[in-house]
Amino acid sequence: MPELPEVETTRRGLEPHLKGERIRAVIIRNSHLRFPVDPALLSMLPGRVAGDISRRGKYLLLDCGEGWLILHLGMSGSLRVLPAATPPEKHDHFDLVLENGSCMRLRDPRRFGAVIWTQTDPVRHPLLEKLGVEPLTSDFNGPWLYKITRGKKTSIKQTLMDAHLVVGVGNIYANEALFRAGIRPALPASRLGRDRCHRLAQIVKEVLELAIAAGGSSLRDFVDSSGKPGYFQQQYFVYGRAGEPCLVCTSPIQLLRQGQRSTFYCPHCQK
Repeated sequence: MPELPEVETTRRGLEPHLKGERIRAVIIRNSHLRFPVDPALLSMLPGRVAGDISRRGKYLLLDCGEGWLILHLGMSGSLRVLPAATPPEKHDHFDLVLENGSCMRLRDPRRFGAVIWTQTDPVRHPLLEKLGVEPLTSDFNGPWLYKITRGKKTSIKQTLMDAHLVVGVGNIYANEALFRAGIRPALPASRLGRDRCHRLAQIVKEVLELAIAAGGSSLRDFVDSSGKPGYFQQQYFVYGRAGEPCLVCTSPIQLLRQGQRSTFYCPHCQK
């Protein structure tokens, strides 16, 4: 599933192509996504000018003037900028066609993505209003992490992946951040002291920023707005490397299951 770095990479790629451009048409080829695509978009959006495109967690918010499109990539989706005349392929479900001859096209093989219209503040939408702290903001820091982990019996990895607490970290980046911080993923969150919380918060930010700079991770279907894959998987220390030697100490990387997700860690480097 695309995580925060992939969604932020997509946002940064889309914005220069969309912002300030007038919408000429909407094409809905398949409305049966995670939520039905509103057919009223066919008549509501043409003539509007696309504004800022922002991100909240794994959602993209496109300001269309007097309303917003809330976009989600689902499990395997991508948003690309293409010439509007480009023939659609099997899983190309939605186009936002611009007057300049290009379009933003949603490709979503598994159809878990979303295209939602709202005329109220999008961060108040039921899908977004209970999301937690953005990890790339100053609100996510050591003191905050220490405070919210007091009394928590859940593991630190599951805490980092709880979207009601902190949004968008995801499985890949939780694994990688915990390795770089030297923290075992199954450690109860309440066992972390102030210093380790400070270090972990810093490293989560660093890992996410490194991943964004690399264009995210492309393990299956993800490509950015220009169709290019991400390359952060070339920098993995532990994710997907069960049984392989640790790149730091050569101990075999271990695999366990936490909350139905695969966890990778080094038993020597992480305590």
